[in-house]
Amino acid sequence: MDCSQKGRPFHLFRLLIQYHEPELCSYLDTKKITPDSYALNWLGSLFACYCSIEVTQAIWDGYLQQADPFFIYFLMLIILVNAKEVILTQESDSKEEVIQFLENTPSSLNIEDIEDLFSLAQYYCSKTPASFRKDNHHLFGSTLLGIKDDDADLSQALCLAISVSEILQANQLQGEGVRFFVVDCRPAEQYNAGHLSTAFHLDSDLMLQNPSEFAQSVKSLLEAQKQSIESGSIAGGEHLCFMGSGREEEDMYMNMVLAHFLQKNKEYVSIASGGFMALQQHLADINVDGPENGYGHWIASTSGSRSSINSVDGESPNGSSDRGMKSLVNKMTVALKTKSVNVREKVISFIENTSTPVDRHVSSSDRVGKPYRGVKPVFSIGDEEEYDTDEIDSSSMSDDDRKEVVNIQTWINKPDVKHHFPCKEVKESGHMFPSHLLVTATHMYCLREIVSRKGLAYIQSRQALNSVVKITSKKKHPELITFKYGNSSTSGIEILAIERYLIPNAGDATKAIKQQIMKVLDALES
Repeated sequence: MDCSQKGRPFHLFRLLIQYHEPELCSYLDTKKITPDSYALNWLGSLFACYCSIEVTQAIWDGYLQQADPFFIYFLMLIILVNAKEVILTQESDSKEEVIQFLENTPSSLNIEDIEDLFSLAQYYCSKTPASFRKDNHHLFGSTLLGIKDDDADLSQALCLAISVSEILQANQLQGEGVRFFVVDCRPAEQYNAGHLSTAFHLDSDLMLQNPSEFAQSVKSLLEAQKQSIESGSIAGGEHLCFMGSGREEEDMYMNMVLAHFLQKNKEYVSIASGGFMALQQHLADINVDGPENGYGHWIASTSGSRSSINSVDGESPNGSSDRGMKSLVNKMTVALKTKSVNVREKVISFIENTSTPVDRHVSSSDRVGKPYRGVKPVFSIGDEEEYDTDEIDSSSMSDDDRKEVVNIQTWINKPDVKHHFPCKEVKESGHMFPSHLLVTATHMYCLREIVSRKGLAYIQSRQALNSVVKITSKKKHPELITFKYGNSSTSGIEILAIERYLIPNAGDATKAIKQQIMKVLDALES
């Protein structure tokens, strides 16, 4: 195991803390206290560095009897949870004081504590998705296990990822165990075309477009989750799992919703690994031997057409061979036949959430792009298409190039700065960063505020105005502006960079930027 600073095992431990103790995780994140700063020797010595020989032997005996290398994570989690109350009540402590306190916490363990330590660890273990282990076995030696190492960067993970196979299997289990309440955050037309029959649809666009309506939708979601658990529905589960399309660009808004739940310190929050595309592929794979496996009913549609996964089975769109397409209402009726009619109706209305197709957000006729006098480079301002197929990473500059630190006010006051717009930079992960857009006669700069150093910022982006080929916004949330930069030639436009910003009074901002771009293009033309 890579027991080194910023090592992968510690990024995984942070995700486990976040899953079970989001408030504690948020506090440590705010203090910029990473697990490797206090738990490096916990993991490296299996607590031998801090505990007496007697206690160490008891911990090692119990750990080896578990025959589960991942159990050490849950022992560390319980030690951390045990210190939670003290940590949260001493907010005035410095980062170094908190780290020192945490690092020495295991030294207070007595031999009498070991039984409770292991019992609590087993409880938290039972409340943790199996994907936590299965997807990270390589941490304990992928060569020995014959498992290919995963290149995914856990340090960039928004939350714990769950395999679609576990989602399907978990909710068919009876009794104890991890069960998921799936929240489908894809656009309406994708959801209507086909979705997991037990999934609740949450329109992620509402978060920007209509915050009050989004808050009401979240309230309905949580009520639906509660009702489904109480009724014993197959759709019910304590664990919230958010599902996107599986395409990074389309899932940006879902990531913003996910970040919202994490900021509210909601426990048991996860994301479906690979999204709906992975679900389709998994269902296709397990139906290879024939449709009798009975998984076809997991995909429902509100558009009247079969979802793409069911065509794999070779069944006709109509007729008796549609045995796999049981409606959710029928499934709920069977699942809830012993419950009261009142409860059943409530659950069906909440969980199905598919009685009518949801309106799509932008129609195909909205694809507006007006060339500037037919002169290239082509610059246009219009409504953004529902999906961009030419997306690339949001900036042409690498992270290593963005480290120049400047004084924000000094830059705002520069004589060549014509416009200044406070904003938030929006990354494809859904994260937003307080920033400032500064427009000069020839360039546009993004200064990202450094939270820990008030008044200072990184130069996050520097783009020539004549490289702007398109500025777009979505009709339902016009304050989210996308800038596309690139080159143009006789063969068309090559997009080189894309940046997004949440700008208050975006109309005024884009008008001013557009006018400055026009001046640059006029100068180039002349």
